[in-house]
Amino acid sequence: MRKPRDFDGELKALQDKARDLKSRKVQQLGELVIATGADSLSADELAGALIVLAETKDVGKREAWAKRGAAFFQSRSRRTTPAADRHAGGARAQPGGAQPSTGSKGAA
Repeated sequence: MRKPRDFDGELKALQDKARDLKSRKVQQLGELVIATGADSLSADELAGALIVLAETKDVGKREAWAKRGAAFFQSRSRRTTPAADRHAGGARAQPGGAQPSTGSKGAA
């Protein structure tokens, strides 16, 4: 005979995993706000800017924002990862090691 599945245990494990993923997502969003320098904005300003971004349907603007974001992450990884590690494929994240560029504020 087969051993019966422990549905309650599996469900609890999935719920724990979902909670951990949500927690990690919130932490990473906070780290992103700090890394971009957006932590200097008030909560109202940041929320308003994010609402405008989410409501924007202009594909050209969204593509430009995506390119700028990709460039931010690429330049950040270059500044925080030693060249030897980059060539070996062992990218290390060093929190707080990168400062945002001076021209990053006020982009639309």
